[in-house]
Amino acid sequence: MSENTNTSQKRIIDPSQTNEDYGAKKLRPNYLEEFIGQKNIKEKLKVAIQAAKIRKEAMDHIILAGPPGLGKTTLAYIISNEMGANLQITSGPVIEKAGDLAAILTNLEKGDILFIDEIHRLNRTVEEILYSAMEDFQLDIVIGKGPSARSIRIDLQPFTLVGATTRLGLIAPPLRSRFGIILEVDFYTPEDLTQIIKRSSDLLNIEIEDEASIVLAERSRGTPRIANRLLRRVRDYVQVSKKKIIKVEDVYSTMKLLEMDEDGLDKMDRKILRTIIENYEGGPVGINALASSIGIEPDSISEVYEPFLLQSGFIIRTPRGRVATKKAYQRLNYPFKTEKQNISLWSEVDE
Repeated sequence: MSENTNTSQKRIIDPSQTNEDYGAKKLRPNYLEEFIGQKNIKEKLKVAIQAAKIRKEAMDHIILAGPPGLGKTTLAYIISNEMGANLQITSGPVIEKAGDLAAILTNLEKGDILFIDEIHRLNRTVEEILYSAMEDFQLDIVIGKGPSARSIRIDLQPFTLVGATTRLGLIAPPLRSRFGIILEVDFYTPEDLTQIIKRSSDLLNIEIEDEASIVLAERSRGTPRIANRLLRRVRDYVQVSKKKIIKVEDVYSTMKLLEMDEDGLDKMDRKILRTIIENYEGGPVGINALASSIGIEPDSISEVYEPFLLQSGFIIRTPRGRVATKKAYQRLNYPFKTEKQNISLWSEVDE
């Protein structure tokens, strides 16, 4: 494949947000009743929102944790809309200095929602400012340096902090303890993704057959963002073919062009599994060694590819490294010769 094709393929299956996704805002649901899937999370948020409205107070601070592309930012928008509040959006890496965060906090109005994406990447010095801001709605600022330094306290308007993270364990315990609601967003079922695809096709003004939406959902890696991208690619294929409705054969043809199989595995997924099986006899193999063998960053494996491979049962994670499962051997047509090794490692799975 050419370099350009590789780049295009990466955009399709990478659950992280890309420039293409910014143009798909019209597909985003605005209220809880429009949000498909994550039933348990919706029920918890509905109660919390209604209770806050009854008390006429800001909601408890919320953490939304889970792999990228599952709707954490969308849920922040929904919380804002349901509360009738303004939404201020930023991210952990953007807030470099204490003054940056102080400027954001002092500009919040009563009841505003502050959404911090990648909150686990906040600078520790910046993070400490949040402690009193979240608990007491007060901001402690140190002015000056050395013996002449003095601390002043500024009152803030009551607000709700919504933090999103792909790595809940990296949030420092003092910060995590100040969130009243912690919600873990999980991969979506094919049934939920089918409904999402049908809803999106209506918004995109393209008709899709039921069977086609089911097949597309099965290849969407449990992720709505990827489902919507794939839907747009199939729509492109259908429109270029001068058709007015997406049929199942159109989905198959588009997936063949994108080199995606029926399990939603793409070229890089298969390369990861082959490397574990061929180079490391099925594992265990450490993340750094695996990344070096493939030629990509360890974070790309752990944050982009691994969550789906783990969720789908193609690999397991043990204290000694990643291990390919029998399912992976079968998917790639390898004889499963390391059963004893794999069985012994199942008891050591790193939860």
